[in-house]
This record gives sequence, C-alpha cells and structure tokens, in this order.
Amino acid sequence: MNQNSPAPDDAGAIATAAAEWTLRLDRGLSATEQDHYLQWLAADPRHGEAMVEARWGWDELDRLAGVQTTVHALPDPDLLAPPRRRRLAQVIRFSAWPLAAAAAAAVAIGFFVLRPTPFVAPSPAVVAATVALAAPIEQRTLEDGSVLELNRGAEVAVRYTAVERHVRLLKGEANFKVAKDTSRPFVVHAGNVAVRAVGTAFNVRLDASSVEVVVTEGRVRVDPTAALTVTPTAPVESPILEAGQHTVVPLAPAELALVPQVVSLSAAQLEQQLAWRPRLLDFNDTPLAEIVTEFNARNPVRLTVAEESLASLRLSASFRSDNVEGFVRLMESDFGMRAEWREREIVLRLAK
Repeated sequence: MNQNSPAPDDAGAIATAAAEWTLRLDRGLSATEQDHYLQWLAADPRHGEAMVEARWGWDELDRLAGVQTTVHALPDPDLLAPPRRRRLAQVIRFSAWPLAAAAAAAVAIGFFVLRPTPFVAPSPAVVAATVALAAPIEQRTLEDGSVLELNRGAEVAVRYTAVERHVRLLKGEANFKVAKDTSRPFVVHAGNVAVRAVGTAFNVRLDASSVEVVVTEGRVRVDPTAALTVTPTAPVESPILEAGQHTVVPLAPAELALVPQVVSLSAAQLEQQLAWRPRLLDFNDTPLAEIVTEFNARNPVRLTVAEESLASLRLSASFRSDNVEGFVRLMESDFGMRAEWREREIVLRLAK
C-alpha cells in the first residue's frame, strides 16, 4: 500500500487506504507498519475521519458475524432488520448470527466499507478519541516461540544472537512470555535497566522517570545499571523478582545508587497491573455501570453513562476488552443510546 498522502480530491483512495488499515489493525501491526500507520494518520486530517467510518463498518461486521459474542446464544432474527428504535428492556441479551448469514453480511459490509461514499465529517473530539483507540494492542510470536504483547503505542527492537535473546523496549509497556532456553538468556533492556530471564512471564513498563517490572511466572533478575557507560560510585544490588512481585527502578542519575524495593502484590493488584492486556469480558446479567467500569480499567478512552436509568440497565454478553469503539457503536445502533465523543471520553445518553 502506498504510504504517501492521497491527492486532495482523491476521496476514493483515502477510503480504500482506511479500509486496508482496518484489516491490518484487526490482525495486528508490525513495528514498521505501526510507524507507517501513525505517519499516514498525521499526514491529513481526513485520514482520521476515514478511519472512523471504516472501523465502524468493521465493528458492524464483527457484530453480525458474532465475533463480539459467545457462541452459546440463540440466533437473532432482527439483527439484519431495517434500523428502528428499540425499547430498552430491563435485561438485554446479545445473540450470535449463524455462520452462513455472517458470510453474506461480510460481503455486504465489505462493499460498504470499501465504497468511496461521502459522509459527514466527525467532530475533532470524535477523531481524537478514535485515534487514541486506533493504536492496537499487538501480539507477536518471536523466532524462539516466546510471545510478546505490546500495549498501545509501545515500540521494541528485537535482536537474537547465538548466546543471548535481546529485546530493547524503546517506549511504552510490553508483556513477555519467554520460551525456556537455558543456553540463551532472554534480556529486556528498558532505559538503564536490564531484566534477565530464562523461561518465565513478566511485564515491563518504561516511562520518562522509571522502569516498572512485574513478574507473573518464574523469576527474573533486575539490573538497574546494566546500560550505563559510567559505573556508579557503589555497586547497585540486582534484585531477584519471583511470581507475584514487582519493583520500580528510577532512571534519574541521582537515584541510581538506591537499591530497588521488591514488593509482593495481591491477586487484585496483579490483575490491576496487567489490566491493559486484551481479554474476553464475559458479562451475565450485569449492570451497564459495571461493564463501563471494566472497559475504563483497560483502555485509554473513558466511558461515562449520563443517565441513571442507563447505568442500571442489565446486559448479558461477551466483548473483547480493547474494543470500546465496537461496544459504543452497538449501544447506539441497537439499544437506543447516543454517544457524545469528547477527547479521551465517550458519554452514553438516551437517544432523544
């Protein structure tokens, strides 16, 4: 795909590019593709607007195919019916669509997404919120079988040699499930810090002032000064972290001589630390307020329910934790709600 910005009058090329990026986002972007995608978004404000329409169409396809739901539900004969205002029930259950109907829906919606039809440009707040959600949570399987998950916007560089498996976390947060290989340690560098493991699972987050390490399986050694060219005045202890423990290593030179404190986490704290990782949220007769809380704990854009009558609405369904946009579109299209898109916030209201 041509990464250059289309000509000013080439709306068709923009729509086609947005559809292609939507397909790539669904299967996950490589580091290079992610760079190209962000450059493409920044090149023209119409690109973000086109992504709003393309991703809406893709989310509708997911909904019709039953991807957003579990397969234990019964078919919904109204799913492809003409749009109409539906009365909000006290308990609402989402339904999967049979596979044959889903295939037909895929053709119809695929045509809708790729067809360069004009549309009303979303407000800047819609574009800002959509762009915040657009960076995918990416999963990669490395050449040794280790699995790497990148939080939104994270970047890494991977280099394997005969004696070491090396990953540099350049920005953001990543989770590692390391394939065991005693002959080649697995080392993650983030800032000044090196995290060494053989076969384990752990999380590393790099920000401007510190590196945080959380271990979920096995054990790792954290070396706070591994990447420094100048040795501190006194050796710094390299703590060993075991499953359920975490540490925060400051990056400020004045604090390098401090021994990182190792803290044990409760199950709830560990869950909170790793809430960003995608998972299937399975709700059974759950108030909308609780569903919104779950989404807010796992995504950069906050959902807010404006009316108390909506907050108490009970739903039974399954959603991917990172598909906020699809969830919002479903609430609008099927359940009589209206979404107000603000920067980093989406407010759900009753449609008037």
